[in-house]
Amino acid sequence: MLKSVKSFSGWLPQIRGMCYKSDISLDKLYPQSKIKIFTPKPPAEVGKFNGYIPMDQIKVTYSCSSGPGGQNVNRVHTKVDLRFKLDSATWIPESVRAKMHENFKTRINKEGFFVVRSDLTRFQHMNLADALEKLRNLIRNLEKGEHIEPSLDALIRQRRL
Repeated sequence: MLKSVKSFSGWLPQIRGMCYKSDISLDKLYPQSKIKIFTPKPPAEVGKFNGYIPMDQIKVTYSCSSGPGGQNVNRVHTKVDLRFKLDSATWIPESVRAKMHENFKTRINKEGFFVVRSDLTRFQHMNLADALEKLRNLIRNLEKGEHIEPSLDALIRQRRL
């Protein structure tokens, strides 16, 4: 059933049950624009990491953070866990995957998932961005061959043993 509706930009034919289009949507503000907004896939470079992490191959889970924060810590799930199968991650070069197996055995669980965690901030999306950036930096540093310094806590634990 076709129905005409009066909007700020004029009369618009609408079909009942279709999604809502705001009067300030981009196609109404700039009707002659030829720009189509989309995210293209990056070019595939063989043997080199280009920074692209396919989100469809990563499992993201949220949980409660630890530390101070009062009621917010107990109620809001802001801690982010990124998990992906390291063996089937074709977006990481093979040499880097081998180095990840060697250097980060403690981050790989029994099922073969590589885990990256972040609870730096009080916001989910910022923790997700931080975890993705940690993963990118880790891959880039291994690709360059740079030595990754252990954290201060890890050094203290090694001294105690």
